[in-house]
Amino acid sequence: MVGDGSSHRGVDKVADRPHFSYRLFEATRSHCAQPNPPEVVLPQLDPNEDSNTVNPFLEKIKQGMARTRKAMSGRIAAVVPAAGHLDEDAVDEIEALLIAADVGLDTAVEIIDEVRARRDKIVRPEDLTELLKAEVSRVFAPDPPFSFSAPPAGSPCVILVVGVNGTGKTTTAGKLAKRYVGAGRKVLLAACDTFRAAAISQLEVWAERAGADMVRPRQGADPGAVAFDALAAARARKMDVLIVDTAGRLHNKVNLMEELKKIRRSLNKQDQAAPHETLLVLDATTGQNILSQAREFDRATGLSGFVLTKLDGTAKGGIAIALRRELQIPVKLVGVGEGSDDLHPFNGETFAQALFE
Repeated sequence: MVGDGSSHRGVDKVADRPHFSYRLFEATRSHCAQPNPPEVVLPQLDPNEDSNTVNPFLEKIKQGMARTRKAMSGRIAAVVPAAGHLDEDAVDEIEALLIAADVGLDTAVEIIDEVRARRDKIVRPEDLTELLKAEVSRVFAPDPPFSFSAPPAGSPCVILVVGVNGTGKTTTAGKLAKRYVGAGRKVLLAACDTFRAAAISQLEVWAERAGADMVRPRQGADPGAVAFDALAAARARKMDVLIVDTAGRLHNKVNLMEELKKIRRSLNKQDQAAPHETLLVLDATTGQNILSQAREFDRATGLSGFVLTKLDGTAKGGIAIALRRELQIPVKLVGVGEGSDDLHPFNGETFAQALFE
């Protein structure tokens, strides 16, 4: 539940006063509802945030995918002989390497078609590496850059965070809050995982760590109602960003997916454009099973982007390529560590560099 509307940052201190908070929500519903909500421009994430220093995203991705990169560079060196003739067996071996890295069959075939078309120009291992980097970068090329610091027009910007259990969903919501607060935004976190007291407590810790405010409901409260009241509170308190954390759920459980739809409808009652961002948090170590998860969540919620966690702990980082190529939904953020600052904007060129160099 929300606090007393004071300027204090951090977790609200009135969590044990439910009647006070719900009266505030009731009072703000009619005041905040707008029949023609203003257009909201999402805060953007800056892919060049580390341009003046060592890029932590690049370094951690390189470490995490060291085995994949080593295997690829070794085989590339082996299949491009000194004579510079890339025969069909060599091309097939490169295709197998891409598939083994979770790039996906369709994407691997598309990349290999380019290799075949240009193999007369491949005379050194470096030539093949540069071609592969260019093809991977091309998959992500349509995606615009994002920045946390760009001010939203028509606040609050509503971000709905969804995913299955164990992917790092609540942690991602907390890290998002920290990054936006660090960029000077006023952030409200809404705990819509009302089934587990531990989930509410975990988000409370993140709110304190991030310097964000929080809607802390009672355990067992209706998630849709909590989301509705959270948006009303965010409007009344002139927040820039509302981040809605939801309960983890299996993508093949119809009743749980219907609950996500209800949360979206609750937000949409106050703002026809909300949620302005729906992010699916995925565990990169899961591999190709991620694709079926992503398809089902997209059907239920209309995803705007992916957040890949544990990308520094997988030998098969090519799943990012498969997601973007096969679902036509951008990878927007990646988690590359356990620290509160280890959430970074995704950059396709940097990712390709980490995968092949």
